[in-house]
Amino acid sequence: MNGWLLYDFKHSNSLAYIFLEIPASKMLSRRFFYWIPSSGEPIKIVPQIESHTLDHLPGIKWIYKSWQELESQLFSLKLENHKVAMEYSPFNALPTLSKVDAGTIDFMRKNGVEIVSSANFIQRYTCVWNPQQLQSHLEAAEILSLIVGQTWNFIEKKLITSQAVDEYQVQQFMLKLMTEHNCVTADPPTCAINANSADPHYSPKKGQALSIRPGDFILLDLWCKKNQPNSVYADITRVGVAAKNAQIKQKHIFNIVKETRDRATLFIKENYEAGLSIQGWQVDQLCRDVLNEKGYGEYFIHRTGHNIGQDVHGPGANLDNFETRDFRQLIPGTCFSIEPGIYLPHEFGVRLEYDVYLSFEKKIQITGGIQEELVCLNL
Repeated sequence: MNGWLLYDFKHSNSLAYIFLEIPASKMLSRRFFYWIPSSGEPIKIVPQIESHTLDHLPGIKWIYKSWQELESQLFSLKLENHKVAMEYSPFNALPTLSKVDAGTIDFMRKNGVEIVSSANFIQRYTCVWNPQQLQSHLEAAEILSLIVGQTWNFIEKKLITSQAVDEYQVQQFMLKLMTEHNCVTADPPTCAINANSADPHYSPKKGQALSIRPGDFILLDLWCKKNQPNSVYADITRVGVAAKNAQIKQKHIFNIVKETRDRATLFIKENYEAGLSIQGWQVDQLCRDVLNEKGYGEYFIHRTGHNIGQDVHGPGANLDNFETRDFRQLIPGTCFSIEPGIYLPHEFGVRLEYDVYLSFEKKIQITGGIQEELVCLNL
């Protein structure tokens, strides 16, 4: 590897903004490049109209005015026959990393450059948490656990007193508690009942949400981060029933999902603590094998987990061999969700989610609490 070439045009490369510490709100409307050679000084290629773009970074500044000057400067990097990393994914295997447009890749190849993926660089330099970020995650995870408990109590009290309550009201209740605990979220949490819980991305809307009644199956999915700079998310999902006892089928599905979650966690724990490499796809495939053995593989319709960072879906390795084949290694200092599920159309869906942090001491830390049995409300 001869170096890393970062490129952006009009915020097309969000990963470059994160790594280069450029505020997402900064108005940039022209192309820029930042060349980081394996040895030597970085080079900034910036437009004259926005020549300040990379002033906060080390390196030599080259300023271009016209497209001809830009192409000439890129040629002057002398990258012919060099292997260069960019935010590119061969055959778009990992779409979250595919930020550089095909035309720019074409231009670099025309100059004799071999383009490879910067996937490992991105994960190493944008997804590894510092101690303050880990602490912000732990605080957010604890707040989510607290909110879940208060939400079950909220639903139970409404039903006991025969007050109307629907999915949207529960969503807004959770959102209000997040604000009260000085947390923020890019998207509101989810409350889904019965058949709606079989839709992994269901979100209640005002005036369209279903009313919650005794006996209903309920799924709560919530995520947030502390309202402070560089904080990172926590993300959990819990399930329960508005009844003193769950139905036999509900318990059966819950137990299968729980076993799947636990086997995935054990696989990660044993391999990580032994110092063995773990790739994201391996964990997902293990979960699919378990669910296929149980006869429910076709009802698991999303990846097992996602990287967590300053965005709830971070740019690091996902636990995925379904939507993509994520070959990236799970590395120290990163965090991801484990959230297998079974979704039975027109009936209900069970998803159990907590987060796992990989410490630098070769230990795993489960955050957000562990649901061991279906929540049953006292109705």
